[in-house]
Amino acid sequence: MSKKEILSGNQAIARGFYEAGGMVATAYPGSPTVDVIESMKSEYSDDIYSEFSMNEKVALEVGIGSCYGGLRTLVTMKHVGVNICMDPLMSFTQSPIDAGFMLVSGDDPGMSSSQNEQDNRILGKFANMAIFDPADSQDAKDYVKAGLDISEEYQMPVMMRITSRICHARSLVEIGQREEKMGPKFSGKPSLSCMLPPHTFKHQYTMKERIEKLQEAANDLSINKLEEYGSDSLVITSGICYYNFKEVCPDVDVLKLGMVYPLPIDKIKNLAKKYSKVIVIEEMMPFIENELKLNGIDCVGKEYFSFTNELHSEVIEEGLVKIGVLKERKLLDPAKDDTTARGPLFCAGCPHRPVFDILKKSKVTVVGDIGCYTMGLLYPWEVLKVNISMGASLGIIKGLRYAMDKQGDVDKPVVGVIGDGTFFHSGIPGFANLQYQLKGDENITMIVLDNATTAMTGGQPTGESFHMDQTGQDISIEATLRNMGFDDIQVIDQFNYKEAKEAIVGATKRKGVSVILTSRPCALRYKVKETPFEVDPTVCIGCKTCIKTNCPPLRMKKYDGIEKLKSSIDPNQCVGCGICAQVCPVGAIKRKESK
Repeated sequence: MSKKEILSGNQAIARGFYEAGGMVATAYPGSPTVDVIESMKSEYSDDIYSEFSMNEKVALEVGIGSCYGGLRTLVTMKHVGVNICMDPLMSFTQSPIDAGFMLVSGDDPGMSSSQNEQDNRILGKFANMAIFDPADSQDAKDYVKAGLDISEEYQMPVMMRITSRICHARSLVEIGQREEKMGPKFSGKPSLSCMLPPHTFKHQYTMKERIEKLQEAANDLSINKLEEYGSDSLVITSGICYYNFKEVCPDVDVLKLGMVYPLPIDKIKNLAKKYSKVIVIEEMMPFIENELKLNGIDCVGKEYFSFTNELHSEVIEEGLVKIGVLKERKLLDPAKDDTTARGPLFCAGCPHRPVFDILKKSKVTVVGDIGCYTMGLLYPWEVLKVNISMGASLGIIKGLRYAMDKQGDVDKPVVGVIGDGTFFHSGIPGFANLQYQLKGDENITMIVLDNATTAMTGGQPTGESFHMDQTGQDISIEATLRNMGFDDIQVIDQFNYKEAKEAIVGATKRKGVSVILTSRPCALRYKVKETPFEVDPTVCIGCKTCIKTNCPPLRMKKYDGIEKLKSSIDPNQCVGCGICAQVCPVGAIKRKESK
């Protein structure tokens, strides 16, 4: 009897890569795919070299090198990360390769942890890659091996598009043994790995031919599975939509696609003749639907199913009622439930909190970036006025400053915030550019929130995390900026609220580019815990100044014998950062005395 384990989709990808003889795995951490590399590091480090690279472009380039060197390679990132590596990707996919290469794109329907909802099946096709779309953890494991086999057979890089729901959901997975694989050594032939004319002219035809050959083979590919029940409608679907559909319509014929590009067009054309309706159910863009229509196959899809968000069972049911496959709805729409929404919060003791409290009270224009501090745009802070993508704060603040000066707002300070992880990901070019072609008197303040980790994705190392726990590298942000020519640089302890406020407010009043570097580590990653604080309700005036720092242990409550609500601190949550005590106007909050 084969062994089975319950694995998440991310864990299953790691397991599949291990069993398939994978040798090198790289990534940049980003939800929903972070745990792929975390699993590699914790479970398979003896056989697989894995790293969190400085950004997605570097991760892909490391993977390209190992693939050219004959090792089976997997590179993983969230969907927007693929944008960062598109330059090398679009040249690499021209290469005829001998060792299997898979790019895992973690797409995010519904934008659970992302700034957009792009559908990377479109980018996969654009890059001439085969695309696999798993529906559960077993698929995720199986498709890694199938994808790497196809990658080697057709000498092409392939993509696995996996969504947040599959990445994090758990299901039974059959566990197999590792099969060692080693491709040929690096050939050094420019025609295979130098993607410049004249070599690339030939490879335009190579890409076209291998996709055509794979499309023909897709008609017999075992991961494209037809289930027949004798219905007069055929549903074509993939990914989590398959299981959501089966929950609603278990007895309607369905073609579950494991590889969504290229499609088994001949097989679908023959099937379509047997049915009165062909229905495509897919999340986000009408990718499969458009491919079918381009090949003359009549079908319906997005006119009945939303182009955005996840397609849960009740959404699919509603569409099938409109089409006429179902007579009535039976499932409750969860959106109509009376549930209380809970917004995201900075953790107790988060070093970002005092900075945003100061910025909010300073009433300055703040340009944001991507990280935990992105929550500065939400209630109760509502400080960030611009937030686009990783590293964008630096270019945007320069352009915005120029525009504001032209518009007559010379005296209005502009502040940008960027984390240490984002600094190394894509902030360094922005800082270099910030020095370029400035008059010298533009009022710009940049705050680098250095908490010594890539906190929002689980605490992966950054370029300057070595000084905290001996992991990662130790590249000084301050020294890097000084070497670039920045001289107005202050390093602050943001838990010393008064001095931090003086430094930040002072910087916003000076001409030129000022840089503030914060120095407190992530409270969660580094398990920060000091003696907690407590409130003296007889001194507290109930002004809620401490509450407005938005720290989870703080709340208003009723004390015995006191009519007015007063502040309180949950000692089990308090990590002793002391910000609440420093902002209290009457000294009602003090550190608990040790007993």
